Amino acid sequence: MIWVELLVVLAAIFLGARLGGIAIGFTGGLGVLVLALLGVEPGDMPLDVISIIAAVIAAIAAMQVAGGMDYLVSVAEKVLRRNPRHLIFLAPVITYLMTFMAGTGHTAFSTMPVITEVAKESNIKPARPLSIAVVASQIAITASPISAAVVFFSSVLEKQGVDYLQLLAVVIPSTFIGSMLAALCIYLWDRTSKHSALSDDPEFQRRLAAGTVDMRGHTEVVLKPRAKLSVAIFLTGLVAVMAYATAISDKVGLISDPPMTRDAAIIAFMLTIATTIVAFCAVDTSQILSASTFKSGMSACICVLGVAWLGATFVGAHEAEIKSSAGDLLRDHPWTLAVVLFFAACLLYSQAATTKALMPTALALGVSPVAAIASFAAVSALFVLPTYPTLLAAVEMDDTGTTRIGKAVFNHPFLLPGVLAIAFSVALGFVFGGVLL
Repeated sequence: MIWVELLVVLAAIFLGARLGGIAIGFTGGLGVLVLALLGVEPGDMPLDVISIIAAVIAAIAAMQVAGGMDYLVSVAEKVLRRNPRHLIFLAPVITYLMTFMAGTGHTAFSTMPVITEVAKESNIKPARPLSIAVVASQIAITASPISAAVVFFSSVLEKQGVDYLQLLAVVIPSTFIGSMLAALCIYLWDRTSKHSALSDDPEFQRRLAAGTVDMRGHTEVVLKPRAKLSVAIFLTGLVAVMAYATAISDKVGLISDPPMTRDAAIIAFMLTIATTIVAFCAVDTSQILSASTFKSGMSACICVLGVAWLGATFVGAHEAEIKSSAGDLLRDHPWTLAVVLFFAACLLYSQAATTKALMPTALALGVSPVAAIASFAAVSALFVLPTYPTLLAAVEMDDTGTTRIGKAVFNHPFLLPGVLAIAFSVALGFVFGGVLL
């Protein structure tokens, strides 16, 4: 029956991908229902992961309504316009840092129009900086101190003797440097290409002649009076989260009997941040529900609920078979875990869902914590199928036509920088993990 049940899982994911967006969460629940009718006991629902995502998104949405996101984008625009020649490097730095701070890659939506405009003004094909910027925003999830994937993974690793701070000490430098190395490869490839300039692109010339390319230039955004304050409150809360996690760490031991677990503390801190922003930044709470970050975050919750539950149900039902067939391979060749996570992420559509479904099983199979942490970046392979929201947004926002999806589906500009960034991050993860753990 394992093959029939695997077919159900793949069919549910395929149907969700075809329907698009939040539907993959719906079809994940459909898949669980079909598996239950086939006699499979449903796995644990990922309510812990969803709770963290919801709390973090609540704080970010409050900050957005207060004008904080507009302020961050204005700062990013100033940086990019002052250094247009380094756009391919600065674009991923900005999207990485915003995701690192916010715990969600959906913050990249706000910077894409700026990246596109600066590229057009500098005669750079927007596809180059946009592709690596989108990839960096996805990989940064595996380094963010408040992302659901990191928080869940750290709770699993604690049973293996590796704490939250040690995890961050490995994944932050490895993913950031890995993203920058991928940007360097794209930059060098662009420099050696015969038709690297935007003006050389025939599709751009066609659209320019048709008058469909808009050169907007710098746009002055009127910031809300307390926009900066909302960002300061959010950053203070982020520091407080990391300070608490440090204080309760077994390696530090400042608080031996903590009043809350780290997961509960993150949720409480994020809701407190949201409360403080609403109270001190004159935020209309009714607007939070319609904020773009809130909508995308709640969509992510449903997606994680469906696909992570589906993945946990299938893996839990066949853990013994998986151990017997894959245990020796993963122990003898630990790098293969990164390959497994890479292809699983393509289907499960979420870093948190992939981590929740596979990481506990991988560690139970005997994979070392070092190998698991090094392979962690591979759960960010959401760029392979060109259906992820930030990827589609980049295609839509580039009116020059250089960021386009080919007829073969997989021939799109995000695949190469994504594979390079993950490969570099995994390799560096083994290096840093071997030194620090």
